[in-house]
This record gives sequence, C-alpha cells and structure tokens, in this order.
Amino acid sequence: MYKNKITQAILLGGLSLALAGCGDKTAEQPVKQTKPAEKPESTEVVYADVQELVRGNGTEVATLDPHKSQGVPESHVIRDLLEGLVNQDADGNTIPGVAESWETTDNKKFVFHLRKDAKWSNGDPVTADDFVYSFQRAVDPMTASPYSWYMEYTKMVNAKDIIAGKKDKSELGVKAIDANTLEIQLDTAVPYFVMMMGHTTVKPVHQATVEEFGDQWTKPGNFVGNGAFVVKNWVVNERLELVRNEQYWDNKDTKLDKVTYLPIENPVAEMNRFLSGEISFTSTLPTEHFKRLQKEEPESVSVEGSLCTYYYSFNTQKKPFDDVRVRKAISYAIDRDIVSGAILGQGQKPAYFLTPEITAGFNPELPAYGKMTQEERNAEAKRLLTEAGFGPENPLKFTLLYNTSENHKKIAVAAGSMWKKTLGLEVSLENQEWKTYLDSKDQGQFEVARAGWCGDYNEASSFLTLMVSKNTTGGKHYLSAEYDALIEKALASTSEEERTAIYLQAEQLLAKDMPIAPIYQYVRSRLLSPQVGGFPAENAEEKIYSKDLYIKAK
Repeated sequence: MYKNKITQAILLGGLSLALAGCGDKTAEQPVKQTKPAEKPESTEVVYADVQELVRGNGTEVATLDPHKSQGVPESHVIRDLLEGLVNQDADGNTIPGVAESWETTDNKKFVFHLRKDAKWSNGDPVTADDFVYSFQRAVDPMTASPYSWYMEYTKMVNAKDIIAGKKDKSELGVKAIDANTLEIQLDTAVPYFVMMMGHTTVKPVHQATVEEFGDQWTKPGNFVGNGAFVVKNWVVNERLELVRNEQYWDNKDTKLDKVTYLPIENPVAEMNRFLSGEISFTSTLPTEHFKRLQKEEPESVSVEGSLCTYYYSFNTQKKPFDDVRVRKAISYAIDRDIVSGAILGQGQKPAYFLTPEITAGFNPELPAYGKMTQEERNAEAKRLLTEAGFGPENPLKFTLLYNTSENHKKIAVAAGSMWKKTLGLEVSLENQEWKTYLDSKDQGQFEVARAGWCGDYNEASSFLTLMVSKNTTGGKHYLSAEYDALIEKALASTSEEERTAIYLQAEQLLAKDMPIAPIYQYVRSRLLSPQVGGFPAENAEEKIYSKDLYIKAK
C-alpha cells in the first residue's frame, strides 16, 4: 500500500544523479553540478516584506489548458495554477497533492483519497468527479490533446480505444466512488503509475468553467483553478501575472503573493534583466557569458543535472531520410564534444542515446558509434553517404528546422558547418516561433528538426515511449513496428529486471535505426537570486512549485 509517498519499489531504486562515463576522454568527465553559493542561514528565515517573484520563462506559452499543452514553458505555469493528485518535493520525491493518500494491492487498481479541504478558486469543492471529467476530456478525440498518447501509456482501461475513436470516453477506467474517493483501473500492472499522476496532462479542470467559456476559459476573469495561484493578468509576449488563490487548501503555508512569468527568448536579454534586479531567476543562461558570470556572480550561478535530452529528429517518411545510411551519416558527423564542451560549456554531456543517464534505474551501454573517435565517426559517415548515392557530384541538400532561440541557432550553425566540412552537405537553416514550430513538427512538415525531450516522470519509459508510432510528438516520424513491440512488451512486464533489459534493447534499436540524432544531455543552468528560498535544486525534472518558494530579506 502507498500512503502519502511512493515506496522504494515505485521509485525503481530511487533518484540517481550518478552519471556513467562515455567512451572518449572528453566525454568521460562527469557533469559538474553546482549550486549558488549561500551564506549560512539561521534556523529562522527572515522573510522579505514584499513576497513577489518574477521569473524568466523562455518563450510565450502556447496555452494554459493542461489537456492542450505540450511544452515546458506551459508546464511551469500550469503547475502553479492547477494541482493534480500528486506533487513532487524539492528532491523529486512524489508527495500528496489533491490526494492525501492512495493504495493498491496489484499495481492495476489504484484508489486515491482526496483531501476534503481542496477547493477551486471560486469556492467549489474539488471532487473525484472533477478528475473523472478531466481524464475523460484528455482522452476524448474531440479535445485533440497532443498528449493523449500519455493517457494511453498510463494503461487506464479503454484509454487506447477511446483515443482511437472505438469507444466512448465514458468507458475510461476511472470512477468516483464518492466525492473524495477516486478509483482508477489499469489494463496491466504499472508499478510507476502514481509517479505518472504528477504530469500536466492529468491535472484537473473545472467542468462548469470549461463548458461555459470553451477555449476562452483560461483568460483572466474566466479562469478557475485549484492550484496555489490564479491568473490575474496576461499580456501576450510581455507578461503573465498570477496571484495567490485564497481558496487553496494550503494557502496558509504559501508565502508568495504574486508570481510573474516573462517570455524572454533571448538569453542575453534575460540575463541583463536579472542583473538589473528585475527578475529573481532566469530560464537559462547565455553560454558566451557563463564563465564570466561564474567569476563575477558566483552566488547567483546555478548548474544542476536535468532529466532532458537534446536531439535532431529525422522525418523518416520523407526521402532521402527514409534511408538509414543517410540518417546515420548526418548523426555521426555531429561532433558532440564540440557542441557540449565548446559551444555550451556548462557541464552538458554528449548524448548517444535518447534516455539520459540521470534517469532512475537506467544504466545504458554506450552504442558502438559512441565508442568511436570523432575521426572514425566522420570516416564512417562519408562511407555511408557515398553508399547512399551522395557525393560531390550529387550533394545532399536539406533544411534544418529549429524554434527561435539563440542557443538553438548557434548549435544549428555549428552542425551545418560540420556537415559542410565533413560531408559536403548543403544545409538551409529555418527558424520558427514556438507555436508555428510545434505545428510544423507535429504535421511532419520538416526534413530534419531540432527537438528536446524532458521526462514526464523519472523512469526510462518516459523517454522511450516518445518514439512509439502512435506518439504524435515523435514516433509518427519513425513508425517502427519492431520498436513498438519492444515498448509494448516492456510496459506489460511486471518484472523490473525484464523491463530494464527491454529498455536497453529499445535504445540499441534506436542506435541501429537512427530516427533521431541524440546530441547532448541537458543541465539546468540559470541565474538564481540568493534571496529566493525553497528552490528545488535537486529536482531532476525541474518541477518548481511557486507555493514552495519565498523571498528572503536582504
């Protein structure tokens, strides 16, 4: 039984931040994780009189609807506005949210007991029926949720058929036993299911508000949520302001009165606004200023390991990228050590597989191409490209798509230069704003595209299910029946040992088929004001809850 926290078994051995070494000398260096230097605090925190936080969020959010969201910027905000069954603490452990306890005897039927004092911002009680409605909405084809695949991989009864339009949403394996008891039935045992309930897609929405306002329900004045904050003001491409939700069950322990998200895509601009005292922490840190800031602002520079991988995705449904030799040649010719060490240089680690090594219970074997020197990879890339029919008389030409960001641009320019020098490729770079980029990628309107993936929960399947054919974010550009069967077998397994072995087979197949070119494993680097207290520096998924933060007096 699970009471108030996930057991060691569900955590699959616990959260491991140890990173195994890669093959060559540069890659063997572990990610150096640092925290801002802090002065020893007294046991009693002195709070600032004004409890307002301003944070950079990288880009304008595409939506605040949890069932239509698919990006990290959106998740940061939604985490403050809506609360699911469970949350995470500063160390990444799963803790109670709306559910104050839960139990299961077989990892197939889960019963969640909801706290009786949970309320919506309009004063309505949060009930089990709210979760039934919300989960049904997430799988309903009419909602067109880009994360409906996530609901399928929870293995909730009938989720797969409902998403496919074969059954009605009312047949989803979730029901309200009473106002405060929610029962969820799965088709197969999923030992990490409770961890999955912390994701954005399974957060509840207020049914009456959604039905009254439709797509406009998230607008200020319309918004009703059950999180620690509510939407106060939203000026697109300028700022998104949240204020505390007085109805929140734990409002008495919430210190911040206001949280403002600023969509600043340029890391240098974001840095400058931090240095001027306008924002409390940034979403990232400009690579060209990293070493200077370490020297000049050591108390504000924060670098932590992150459950994310940066990669280039191939549209294998378009020629010539349906040829694995072409995909491998392009991938092999990327010098990952230059990208992670010289271009980024903040502790990022070269990646040769999709799932980052920081993932709990995951200890992958480096694929053969990862054990080569870069010179050997370049030679093999030339051989493969020639074999595929490309050369000086017939150079390979393609467009690389990326979303607007200076760092993405730097990496794209560097990759284009590597491909030109090593293989004679002619690459056109195309950048698009976030929402347009997502549409292009989702609709397959690209040849090669920049992409990144952050774990939705701390288990290898959170990455590996990305490449299953029915996953509209990544898998539909791969379409491998062999890969699909592997993941299906893994998710059906009740043996942790067997499941882990299958995950490793899946990574081996990705290295063989190369539907993506992994480039580096992320670290989180940002500027963080020493005045910000409660920051979850050890949370591998970067799940920051503003309700846990506070501003310390100077």
